[in-house]
Amino acid sequence: MKEKLSTKNFILGFQHLIAMFGATVLVPALTGFNPAVALFAAGVGTLIFHGVTKGKVPVFLGSSFSFIAVISTVRDMEGGGLAYAQGGLFVAGLIYVLLSLMMKKISFDTIKKVLPPYVVGPMIIIIGLTLVPIAVDNAKTHMLVAGLTLAYVVLIQVFSKGLIKQMSILLAVVMGYGTAVVMDLLTNSNLVDFKIVTDASIAAIPEFTLPKFSLAAILTIVPVVLAVFMEHLGDITTNGAVVKQDFIKDPGLNRTLLGDGLATMFAAMIGGPANTTYGENTSVLAITKNYNPVNLRIAAVFAIILALVGKVGAVLQTIPLAVMGGISMVLFSMIAWVGVKTMKDQEVTWNLQSILVMGVMLLTGLGTSYLNKFFEIKIGIPVTDNVMITGLSLAAIVGVVLNLVMNLLLSDKEADQVKKAA
Repeated sequence: MKEKLSTKNFILGFQHLIAMFGATVLVPALTGFNPAVALFAAGVGTLIFHGVTKGKVPVFLGSSFSFIAVISTVRDMEGGGLAYAQGGLFVAGLIYVLLSLMMKKISFDTIKKVLPPYVVGPMIIIIGLTLVPIAVDNAKTHMLVAGLTLAYVVLIQVFSKGLIKQMSILLAVVMGYGTAVVMDLLTNSNLVDFKIVTDASIAAIPEFTLPKFSLAAILTIVPVVLAVFMEHLGDITTNGAVVKQDFIKDPGLNRTLLGDGLATMFAAMIGGPANTTYGENTSVLAITKNYNPVNLRIAAVFAIILALVGKVGAVLQTIPLAVMGGISMVLFSMIAWVGVKTMKDQEVTWNLQSILVMGVMLLTGLGTSYLNKFFEIKIGIPVTDNVMITGLSLAAIVGVVLNLVMNLLLSDKEADQVKKAA
């Protein structure tokens, strides 16, 4: 029986669109891809993902930040063109598909043994806390507007009920936007640039481009797959923790990887950046407590429409960074809290092994991220001349390996005790 759509679904879907919009158009702005194509690819990619995962996972796929450095490298290496970067991204997506086939052969119990709650929890915390500086940078553009936007979210959450409470992110953005317009009138702050809307066309077909392939571009981009695999694992785990369902078990990590891979391959074929699951949308789920995957599919359709209607997309681009900074402070902090709650709900046993693994992961993930962010000191695992695994990806690798090693050591110790007893 098909679910009947209501006005509420469309409102909540639009809220999810607002949450992901800034980051999704920022990636093409930094790399040179067409923002309209990126939006179109994100919308279609999300629908592909939902089709592959049986419509069970409330996820939106947006432009991936992980590939920015290698895309820029290939773009410069190939004389300013992005077609060869598209080729590298297509192969990266194909590797995702191959990994999904491998995951199908691995049992659920094995995955859980490799990823116990005291490994998953810190991964989620690191995702949230490494994103917070991005929110702070945006908020710094106008601290008063950012602070008021943050306050709007909190006040709506505390004093409202029902649909109004579920719409807290969207309403806070509208109120923050209105505050920015008032600030412009009173202080000439120039927070909102309406010229973007004036210059935008009413309707236009995005400028799709086909990929080209070169071994150099592929070898530059493909190693990043290791990092984004760990990122995907963390995001799907976080999403499941928020929704209180185990998506690694059902529909399965193999299906989520397949959906992500096919979405990235589609984006590469039409001229968009790689797609990935978005923490911003997971945070919206956590705040609204509305986990209906239909809302995410509606957001995907809205993204496709925005790619084809220039004026509407331009209006969203006028949302000030300060407003998005205030909203993001709530969203990213909520992700970190989900990590803490995951460990609490899973009743993690506090012993030498769990404490050591969690401590090393948090120190590794946050330490390498913040050293790179604030001091431009890069510590990690070199992948290529221009890419280094740091932050969440490095913490995930270190945490998984350390936990497996400690499992073996403890098993050996128990075996020795059995022999001595005999």
